[in-house]
Amino acid sequence: MTVDSFDPSKQVISVTDQAVTHLCAQLTKNPDKVLRLSVKESGCTGYMYQLDLEDGNKETDLHYPLKDGAVLYIDIDAVKVVQGTEIDYVTEGLNRQLKFLNPNAKDYCGCGESFSVN
Repeated sequence: MTVDSFDPSKQVISVTDQAVTHLCAQLTKNPDKVLRLSVKESGCTGYMYQLDLEDGNKETDLHYPLKDGAVLYIDIDAVKVVQGTEIDYVTEGLNRQLKFLNPNAKDYCGCGESFSVN
């Protein structure tokens, strides 16, 4: 991705209210950390989401405001892979987890941990 191809007027991701509540709770428990979304090459299909509590963000990270001053930082190198993704926090039976609903994903591995993009 080049600066010419990145359109800052387009929202990179969206986060549901349930996910905002969950992410803000994690930041409240870890006030000296920042929350950063990136992707890495991994698994049998290609990419894996990385959502980490880190000591700080990178200068090139995009900022997605959550609420009450909380921010989700997005690795600029991940934008082409996560553009348009909705992050949701869902309950399925006894399990609760973050789900990434990515319109760019064309395939998922059998275990659901990695994905490929168009």
